[in-house]
Amino acid sequence: MYKYLAYAAYGWLATTGVLHFIVDVMSQYLHGKREPSLETSLYYGLNSAFSLGQLAFGVLGLMFVWRAMGPQVEAPVFVLSILAGLGWLVITFLFMEYWEPKLMVGIFCILILGAYVTH
Repeated sequence: MYKYLAYAAYGWLATTGVLHFIVDVMSQYLHGKREPSLETSLYYGLNSAFSLGQLAFGVLGLMFVWRAMGPQVEAPVFVLSILAGLGWLVITFLFMEYWEPKLMVGIFCILILGAYVTH
């Protein structure tokens, strides 16, 4: 059961990272919704780093789960994943005014915690 939850958690993280990048970076850039300024650069930088970090971590997590982690590796990976999820939650509450990233990272935290508990 924990393996399915781990696949779901990391797959969710990778998918939401891609979608976040498409919606908050690419679409706003292509539609020209933001005037060129320092604030715009910071907005694109924050959202690019946030979403691509989620994508990279999600793909790495999927590779770990797919390679059938051994018992000596599973606990540190889950603890690191929980800490990363909490770090992303802190970033969303401090720097992002809209609720969607908070929800997406919250779902990841719940899924990864569920995978850790069911193991």
